[in-house]
Amino acid sequence: MLLPNQAAFDANNLLNISLLQADVLTKELAPALAEALPAIQLVGDSLMKLGYRIKPAAAWDTGRPVLASDVEFTLKLMFCPGLSNEVARNQYRFIRAVLADARDPRRFALVCQGQAIEYQKASGEFFVLSEAALDPRGQLRRFALADLQNRPAAAPPDSALQALARRYVAATTGHISSQLPGCGPYRLVAWEKDRYLTFQRKPHWWADQLRPVPFVLQARPRLLRYVIIPDAATATLALRRGDLDVYPQMPAHEFARLQASPAARASLSFYSTPSYDVVTAGFNTRHPALADAATRRALSRCFDAAGLLRATQLGAGQRSTGVISPADSLNYNDSLALLPFDPPGAAWLLRQAGWQRAGQADSGWFRSAGLHGGRQQLRLVLRYRADESLFATIALQFQATAAGIGIPVILQPTESGAFTMALRTGDFDMYVRVLKGNPFMFNFTPVLHSSSVGISNSTGFSTPASDRLIEAITTADTRVHRARLLRQFQALMQQEAPLVPLFFLPNRIAADRRLRGLHASSLKPGYSAATLERGPSSSPTP
Repeated sequence: MLLPNQAAFDANNLLNISLLQADVLTKELAPALAEALPAIQLVGDSLMKLGYRIKPAAAWDTGRPVLASDVEFTLKLMFCPGLSNEVARNQYRFIRAVLADARDPRRFALVCQGQAIEYQKASGEFFVLSEAALDPRGQLRRFALADLQNRPAAAPPDSALQALARRYVAATTGHISSQLPGCGPYRLVAWEKDRYLTFQRKPHWWADQLRPVPFVLQARPRLLRYVIIPDAATATLALRRGDLDVYPQMPAHEFARLQASPAARASLSFYSTPSYDVVTAGFNTRHPALADAATRRALSRCFDAAGLLRATQLGAGQRSTGVISPADSLNYNDSLALLPFDPPGAAWLLRQAGWQRAGQADSGWFRSAGLHGGRQQLRLVLRYRADESLFATIALQFQATAAGIGIPVILQPTESGAFTMALRTGDFDMYVRVLKGNPFMFNFTPVLHSSSVGISNSTGFSTPASDRLIEAITTADTRVHRARLLRQFQALMQQEAPLVPLFFLPNRIAADRRLRGLHASSLKPGYSAATLERGPSSSPTP
């Protein structure tokens, strides 16, 4: 198998289990560690209790049962100082307390702030970790979850929290022999950074005793080996030679080339499904030249989204007016117009935003800096991950179009780790990247809320109106109410233009024709590795 950029997600799916996990057959979240979807109890007009019980068979590798105390520990760990859990903190902050059942250590209730309809499922989609392995003395138990969530950044260091953070980092970044015990079906038995990972099926896994075994807990392959092959042509060759069984997230041109080959069609199966991953360009709204929406709207017209979709995806995928998939007919705002590719219109809008061309045609655009005097120049640095040709194509198209109307754009392809750091520190004017969506939850706090600026809100954008809408969306109590808010939010984002949604990507997979149980899906990671089986080889024709 090829392991692309979703390495951590795939590995966690094999090593760990959540209370609820995505079922690619039903396209819904289904009980995994949990016995059932949680029971809902509304408390007053502002709180919700979600009642869970963990399956009695669920156990860690050590044989210890998975308990409510492990769930509470995992939630507290998200808010432990010294750990880079900002995205998880924003996503699960609505869970304010865990109420254990004194009579049953597997039963508990999550107390949620608000009464959003999506809490029932969103509350269970995190991997549960072992308290005994990470905090054997139970030192985190003396902290309430809400106290950790509200802990000031300037609070004095706590030795117990510091020790826990160090222990977690050591356990998750060390050699495979020091990996945490999991409750999932596989163990990581071999790995080499940026080359391969090998997972072995546990001979006696707790879910094997369930009858029937739910789809989300099936684990059929005895060995799963992921190899990292950065070059698409090399990966395609390995697939054709039989060195790979599955090639997920396959580039469009490689996919089309194989489909056109009679020999490849005889030995391979091809799958293509929509995804919830949207390609976006973002603006650093903290930079003075990009602080106003009018300038951002003007620059947005320099992206040829339709042409880029044809060039990079061969027409597959979907253009979008926002970060909600057009396939989501309830929540997608279809009253908005797709952004046009309009360089002359971009130049006109720049003039409306106060920019003026200098005397020479190639001298660029300038405007007054306002009360502080001086002049701003519209000169842009565009960053993108260096290992992705899709981003390079988009950047080159934007650069050429911007140059045509007199805007200099410097391209900075950047290594993945340095790219993430540049987004966090604001070391860019614009970026190109993919935002990965989730059909089960609409929480834009990590991406576009003021509380995430400098953490995961890379654009630095926020307004009181957008913050209020984001907060209202996450607490909406009916699907219709949430849909109305989401449509308002998409309209506001198109007006403010902190980022440009270009198109939603398709999910392409090529696989050995003998494989069964792949179940290609729009849900991450796009297929089911744990249900793969190799069918019988076809007999040669006499």
